[in-house]
Amino acid sequence: MKKILILNGPNLNMVGVREPGVYGTETLDTICGKIKQYAESLELEADFLQSNHEGVILDKIHSAKGEYAGVVINAGAWTHYSYALRDAIAAVKPLPFVEVHMSNIHAREEFRHHSVISPVCAGQICGFGANSYLLGVQALAALID
Repeated sequence: MKKILILNGPNLNMVGVREPGVYGTETLDTICGKIKQYAESLELEADFLQSNHEGVILDKIHSAKGEYAGVVINAGAWTHYSYALRDAIAAVKPLPFVEVHMSNIHAREEFRHHSVISPVCAGQICGFGANSYLLGVQALAALID
């Protein structure tokens, strides 16, 4: 069974509590349970990491090549300004990354409209709440099949 990695950046541990009108009321643990179940239905094994510390995520990306078939990433606020994250993703090419966001970042504040990681990801899915992750896993499954 191929392994995939689901990465979550800063403040995503607060999903379900933080701005429920934007992010919903499901916790990240509940969402990860749904992702795991969906991944298994696609014959994929999903591992998860959430961190509020950029270096932890960077180290995990660096070690992902050779261990995972692909990565779904919700980089949170780092999406909009972290060139270190962008460079880490680029460094492990051709490992495919799918960028996801629960909210539609293009319909929110201006500073959220631009993603510095999109150019090094296979694609971006946003605006479908927790289902953005499932769509990201589906897209990743198609890329690694």
